[in-house]
Amino acid sequence: MHSQARDRVVRKEDLALYGGSPVRQTLLPYGHHSVEPEDIEAVISVLRSDWITTGPKVIEFENAFAAYVGARHAVSFSSGTAALHGAAFAAGLEAGTEAITTPLTFCATANCILYMGAKPIFADICPDTMNIDPGEVAKSVTPRTKAILPVDYAGHPVDLDAIMSLAERHDLVVIEDAAHALGASDRSQKVGSVSHLTIFSFHPVKHITTGEGGMVTTNDSQLARQLRMFRNHGIDLDARERQHQISGQWYYEMVALGYNYRLTDIGCALGLSQLQRLESNLARRREIAAQYSDAFKNVSGVILPEVRQGVKPAWHLYPIRLNLASLTVDRAEIFRALQAEGIGVNVHYIPVHLHPFYRKQFGFRGGEYPVAEETYERLISLPIFHGMTDQDVEEVIEAVNKVISYYAR
Repeated sequence: MHSQARDRVVRKEDLALYGGSPVRQTLLPYGHHSVEPEDIEAVISVLRSDWITTGPKVIEFENAFAAYVGARHAVSFSSGTAALHGAAFAAGLEAGTEAITTPLTFCATANCILYMGAKPIFADICPDTMNIDPGEVAKSVTPRTKAILPVDYAGHPVDLDAIMSLAERHDLVVIEDAAHALGASDRSQKVGSVSHLTIFSFHPVKHITTGEGGMVTTNDSQLARQLRMFRNHGIDLDARERQHQISGQWYYEMVALGYNYRLTDIGCALGLSQLQRLESNLARRREIAAQYSDAFKNVSGVILPEVRQGVKPAWHLYPIRLNLASLTVDRAEIFRALQAEGIGVNVHYIPVHLHPFYRKQFGFRGGEYPVAEETYERLISLPIFHGMTDQDVEEVIEAVNKVISYYAR
């Protein structure tokens, strides 16, 4: 199934930026969901059932997801951002505490720290994987530090050995933002099975979708209890079950300020159906990434994403960096030219500290995190999603080669 964005016609006026006939007549998006007939049937089945909000499909999806990643518990949320908020609550973030995260991420990673009244502290990134640099994290730890929020950027697992070791030394909670990394592994250990709390996103451009939705996995029963309470208005479900035996079915206790962050049976039915195809989705993304890497390995204007030994990325994104020294124009012109060729490239991400809100709130001026900032200036995300056809991939390769060669020094 295709969205309007996938079929948007390349406008003639855009070609004035670059000239010539475009590689594609319609715009190929950087990401796109796939919905199969069995997904639709799964959702219809729930719509015909007695439960459409929080019911048996929620528990079934959570159990299946926990089993897949190898965690003891999985707690579903209405979005990846809600999952981050819940994880920040469970980790004990509050006013007067700090949490360390990467500047090269979507703003939700840092925002969840602010939601709890805590202060986000940024640490610069590694130049190879573009993940947070554990050495920079170590420099940022203070007596106020409560948690570390690393991000598995583009689907490449962060160096958890170093991060978890640092957390253990300082008694910190690790909240791994794995929104990009469902199905990724490091030395055969799946993402979601190691960190104290790991969050996933089921936004439509991710590896599987529930429409909107998220999940937190953990091996800690108490953290799982905190998560379930937080997503359900702060109501203590264990106390409710105890009191049901005494007071009746009407009784419940709100013990904390929580939110209505529950995922529905409708979304979980879709997620369960999609989970059956996760391995094939991952295989297709890895196949596309391998084709890109092979096609661009000798292109002087392109720096390929690196993969560390023993790692199997999930390839939510395929981020190339431009070798600007070998090009006659900047990233903006390359971006516009690729768009004019019908390739829906994107940029992930504007460093969080450079957004107007963070500049105003914390006084950032630019230059604080040079690796992340310099990386951002050269980043372009190429289209990668499991529904791409072989022709789609060939056209991306053709367009990149065409544009880079045109602007080569």
